[in-house]
Amino acid sequence: MEPRLTILVGTMTGTAQLVADELGDALNAHGVAARILPMDGLDAGVFAGGGAFLICTSTYGQGDVPDNAQKLYADLERTRPDLQTVVFGVFALGDRTYAQTFCFGGKRFDALLQSLGARRIGEVMLHDASAGTIPEEVAVAWIGPWIDQFRRARDRAA
Repeated sequence: MEPRLTILVGTMTGTAQLVADELGDALNAHGVAARILPMDGLDAGVFAGGGAFLICTSTYGQGDVPDNAQKLYADLERTRPDLQTVVFGVFALGDRTYAQTFCFGGKRFDALLQSLGARRIGEVMLHDASAGTIPEEVAVAWIGPWIDQFRRARDRAA
């Protein structure tokens, strides 16, 4: 059976959406059925039934999650669902020139999901906009090894 994964996108300017599109293409090319879902209007119910997720989010303001991710994040904090049947990865976008809040959008989701029992696969990818690298290219290079970790985690759970 082909593994399935949902990419949840938190974005203000569209960069995280571009990254998610590239990640989705790469996952599909590696035999992982990926669907991309902007966080707009989502609540904690998106995790009902468990499954595999990839959080692809930028950081906004003073280290906040993007506007379109605010409702989902707040609902997770408020309802505190049991996410023990969820595995996830994080691709966080930020800018190191904002050292105090670098990639906090992704870091916040990572900490919250883990506090609710979800299990992170791999390390959080922290993309630095000030590094001069193209985030979509960094994402495609990162996702290959992550898929291997995802498959190993899935096989252990089966």
